[in-house]
Amino acid sequence: MELLIIKSGQEYIRFKDHVPLLVSIDKANVFLLNQMEVVQEHVFHIKEQGFTDVCIKKLVLTEEDL
Repeated sequence: MELLIIKSGQEYIRFKDHVPLLVSIDKANVFLLNQMEVVQEHVFHIKEQGFTDVCIKKLVLTEEDL
C-alpha cells in the first residue's frame, strides 16, 4: 500500500481542527495517492503559515506474516 504524508524538516504534519501541527510519524495524517491535489493544497497553506522545508513523501507499507 502506498500513502502520502507531509513532512516539514525532520517532523511530520498532523491537522487538528484544521490547524497544522508538527508531530512524529506515528501521529501524522496520511492520505491516499488519489488525494494528491488535496495534499498539494495543504502544502501551499502550510508554507504560507511559515512552515519550512515542507515536502510530500510517499509511504510504502508492506504486510508480512510473523
